[in-house]
Amino acid sequence: MTTSTRGTDRVPAVLVLEDGRIFRGRAYGAVGETFGEAVFSTGMTGYQETLTDPSYHRQVVVMTAPHVGNTGVNDEDPESSRIWVAGYVVRDPARVSSNWRAKRSLDEELRTQGVVGIQGIDTRALTRHLRERGAMRVGIFSGSALPDEGTLLAEVRRQPEMTGADLSAEVATKESYVVPAIGEKKFTVAAVDLGIKGMTPHRMAERGIEVHVLPATATAEDVYAVAPDGVFFSNGPGDPATADGPVAVMREVLSRKTPLFGICFGNQILGRALGFGTYKLKYGHRGINQPVQDRTTGKVEVTAHNHGFAVDAPLDKVSDTPFGRAEVSHVCLNDNVVEGLQLLDQPAFSVQYHPEAAAGPHDAAYLFDRFVTLMEAERA
Repeated sequence: MTTSTRGTDRVPAVLVLEDGRIFRGRAYGAVGETFGEAVFSTGMTGYQETLTDPSYHRQVVVMTAPHVGNTGVNDEDPESSRIWVAGYVVRDPARVSSNWRAKRSLDEELRTQGVVGIQGIDTRALTRHLRERGAMRVGIFSGSALPDEGTLLAEVRRQPEMTGADLSAEVATKESYVVPAIGEKKFTVAAVDLGIKGMTPHRMAERGIEVHVLPATATAEDVYAVAPDGVFFSNGPGDPATADGPVAVMREVLSRKTPLFGICFGNQILGRALGFGTYKLKYGHRGINQPVQDRTTGKVEVTAHNHGFAVDAPLDKVSDTPFGRAEVSHVCLNDNVVEGLQLLDQPAFSVQYHPEAAAGPHDAAYLFDRFVTLMEAERA
């Protein structure tokens, strides 16, 4: 990615999809070129959390909400230390940000961090195109990176695809760190960081859990060196078919029957550990308005998602696995995609979505309580 951070609102820009479709607009954020997988997010709020979610590494995010940037950028809401999206696509960015917590505009933040974007295009048409054709490689070009449109498509098609991408170690912490329990410490959890969001260990800390966040390359020995009462596997980017290391660690956790909780990428890791396959969705689930049914209670939740891969497990039966019986515990009501797994013979479960839910909704926060209940039962 090459960028410039000068004023951009009048600089021409184009977005080129790998199937040859082109959208023309104006630069937003940094000027230059960037590449990634074109995906769309259906959330109307929470753009700051989206931008800083490590799961969006190497993806160009199209916002379906037409007006973005109204509340500016603050220093409290980021989910990590930087913006991770490869590029940003909006229709009508706010000309003025207005919020009592705002420190700067979204455009300024994108320019400061060198994130190339495009504004003024028909994002509805682009979203419909991605729904029909599927997520695909894309490039955004502006300024001096826009000399000859005839060469841009070839550049896009030279970029790597998301299938087969091993990305979690690129976004995870390099050194272990501890998030202390808030109030009385009740449990210790080893959290394998595959692209963790900052709110996730905070949600556990609120429940009296001391969270030891470990790198994506952590071994089973590293996990058990902190004497955990439970083990957590986080969200993250890339193709779960490449995550052989985390799968091996999870199998060791399962063999020891330690209480286990996984979300998003962690759900796919659990699926692989149990012997299920994974596959790439046509255009994925991304946003904060996805309906999911908890089949263990019948309750329907509105949930936050960011995933382009899913677990291939049977919805209509209990499966025998090397670690006992397993079943699909949650399912997406839009398309019947597996949204959760649970073991019936030992304390392990996972969901495909984000129960920490920054920036909402909070329907699934009870899953952290369910994890606490498993650890309480194991201790008793």
